[in-house]
Amino acid sequence: MILRRIRTIGGGAALAVTLLIVSSAAHADRLADIKAGGSMVCATLANNEPLGFMDPQSQQIVGFDVDMCAAVAREIGVNMEQKSVTVEARIPTLMQGHADLLVAALGYTRERAQQIDFTASHYQNPIKLVVRSDAGFYMISDLLERRISANRSSTPEQAVRRVMPRAVLQTFSDTPGAFLALAQDKVDAMAISMPSGIRFVNESGGRFKFVEGALAWEPTAMGVKKGEPALLAAVNAALVKLEKAGEIDALWQKWFGPKTKFNIPREKKLTPISAFQ
Repeated sequence: MILRRIRTIGGGAALAVTLLIVSSAAHADRLADIKAGGSMVCATLANNEPLGFMDPQSQQIVGFDVDMCAAVAREIGVNMEQKSVTVEARIPTLMQGHADLLVAALGYTRERAQQIDFTASHYQNPIKLVVRSDAGFYMISDLLERRISANRSSTPEQAVRRVMPRAVLQTFSDTPGAFLALAQDKVDAMAISMPSGIRFVNESGGRFKFVEGALAWEPTAMGVKKGEPALLAAVNAALVKLEKAGEIDALWQKWFGPKTKFNIPREKKLTPISAFQ
């Protein structure tokens, strides 16, 4: 009887140890894995100038988001491996573990925060409406019941649904598709964040313009898969260092400053994401 009890206890202990090992493996520290491997996979857009786009000379994806990825990786002490994603696929890519860090025009929303964790917001931008200059639209109120295009699963799409509930919304998998609908007169306006939309306005020869006002101001941040507090803390610490050193401002000047075709000031500095929750 005594021997049987000892065996039962021993078997239970072995089971407990096995469960502990399985649990530990299931909650592995991604930051430790990144440091051990020496590289961090960073997902960015690939067709959204100047955030992430193909450089025609180098055939590499470059842009503000790519440079920010590289700077964060450097602060963590590893190399950056760029991975291209679409707006629609960016959050699923992160949730499925195919990327370590998401830096892809990622606007913070409470709904998204239920799926992934957000770092501090490193910039904020107005969501605007782009229209044809000869269409007779001047303000957001002129378009409340009109046809609007936007990227699918984007904060501009959400802003249209919230601010313009009577609008006829048409969504597309990428920004060029949303703009083409406007150019072909299939919609009356395109909802887009100002940094992404200004190139369409500036390069149109006066054919397109922004209407007055903003649908919303979106805090833009980086995304980390839930359950990785060490990685989230490391990225936030890197962002604080980059802000204090003036490097975020320098990268913004490089891609958005007065010597570029965008000429957009970085009005909002690094802000804890808790300020928007």
